[in-house]
Amino acid sequence: MSRRALLEAIERRRASERGLSFRAGNRRMAVVYPSPYRAGMSSLGFQRIVAILREHGIAAERAFLPDDVAAWQAAGQSVVTYETGTPLEDFPLLAVSFAYEAELVGLLQLLHTCRIRPLREERTEGDPMLLLGGPISMASPAFLEPFVDAALLGEGEDVVVPAVAGFFDAETREGWLDTVSALPGGWIPERDGARFPIPAQATDAHLPARSGWLAPEAELSDMFLLEGERGCHRMCTFCVMRRTTNGGMRLVSSDRILELIPEEARKVGLVGAAISDHPELPALLGTLVASGRQVSVSSLRADRVARRPEIAQQLRASGARTLTTASDGASERLRKSMKKGTTETHLLACGQQAGELGFAVFKLYMMIGVPDETDDDIDELIRFTRELAQACRPSRLALGVAPFVAKRNTPLDGLPFAGIKAVQRRMKRLERGLRGAAEVRPVSARWAWIEHELAQGGPESGLAMMHGLAAGGTFGDYKRALAAVAASTRRPWARFEAPMVDPEVRRAGSSGRRTGTSPPG
Repeated sequence: MSRRALLEAIERRRASERGLSFRAGNRRMAVVYPSPYRAGMSSLGFQRIVAILREHGIAAERAFLPDDVAAWQAAGQSVVTYETGTPLEDFPLLAVSFAYEAELVGLLQLLHTCRIRPLREERTEGDPMLLLGGPISMASPAFLEPFVDAALLGEGEDVVVPAVAGFFDAETREGWLDTVSALPGGWIPERDGARFPIPAQATDAHLPARSGWLAPEAELSDMFLLEGERGCHRMCTFCVMRRTTNGGMRLVSSDRILELIPEEARKVGLVGAAISDHPELPALLGTLVASGRQVSVSSLRADRVARRPEIAQQLRASGARTLTTASDGASERLRKSMKKGTTETHLLACGQQAGELGFAVFKLYMMIGVPDETDDDIDELIRFTRELAQACRPSRLALGVAPFVAKRNTPLDGLPFAGIKAVQRRMKRLERGLRGAAEVRPVSARWAWIEHELAQGGPESGLAMMHGLAAGGTFGDYKRALAAVAASTRRPWARFEAPMVDPEVRRAGSSGRRTGTSPPG
């Protein structure tokens, strides 16, 4: 593909967007999402940070990992911003919004395409500096230590402007690092090492986060995203958003939500780790549906949907064709041990609602390979799923099955991965047992293992991924590089030294036990 065709595709997307305008200025920087545009423009956090920077006079431009990295590299074309087409290497500062561990590959590819040295220690005065933020900071950004100059851990709304403004005001790099270090959540890898700060928490004045654009080519096409609540009051042991790590649940009133939705937004997505626990959700959905809008809700909890059937009723009335919730554990025993609070009774009630209301698909997320799981738990899942498939007819039942990945800052931190072969064997057992009854949509056990190695690793794991990408970027390349790390070190970063650790993690660590998590939501 020619350079012209690559750049025309960006221009087409930008022209199709409706939302924030861009004003050029002297304080130019780029906010980078290390996944393609479709994912980045469906990220509420990414959109909100760009909006806040622009509100404070900073000329923040957007850039994304190309859809086809190889085509850009073959054309000799650097990654450019959507606003002005400026190559990333021409900016003095890149703020990287990082969502999950596997995006490290995207960040490395993006930097390589722009001919920016990925290692902090190898960059010179003429290279951009990298400021890290995003959801990854609620778990552990340790594996990113070799690559970034500074990071803002936690919620970035109150600290991103002083951090970026401080960059332009500072006379030296060290002066800027001093500024970031003094901010809540400010982490300077080369100085702080494994001493992580308490994550920043945004003031209520910045809530709720909401979209800056309606983007037809986003994954959530033309959808206006708005945060109905922040945080979670639940205590699921596998989740980084549990109550003891995020301060609980902060609600946004339905009146405030409604006044922020623009008239032209015909599709609305209500976002939050525990949005279905919002006491005003059924009435809010009713108002949105009455206005003729299509509505989506993230993270529906089965117990809430079971007890408040009007949630599913309003979603279906808005045109939704899929009802989605999660069970997470394969059996009732495992769900209790993980403090999930979801029972077969709840799930059956949700399935029956899906069928009676005419949803085309009833989708259920879950994990396998969780601590203490046996084949008996998988067999219980098979038995119950067949029962659930009957209960939700004529809706089709689909299981989104992900291998369990232990995450930092949770009670399950430190637990090993169940094993690629063991996970694949149980996945096959599940698929055989459900053939003809339900669709199984598995997540790769191989890539889940890589995610685990990064989630539980430190800077040496990030370096291993860089070497694996340079060797060819296949799973085998990454596996060999990560295996070499495991053989040569016991990971000096394997324990947080930070006050950000969940109290239950601290207690487990002091007793010699280490415990882990799956991605939140």
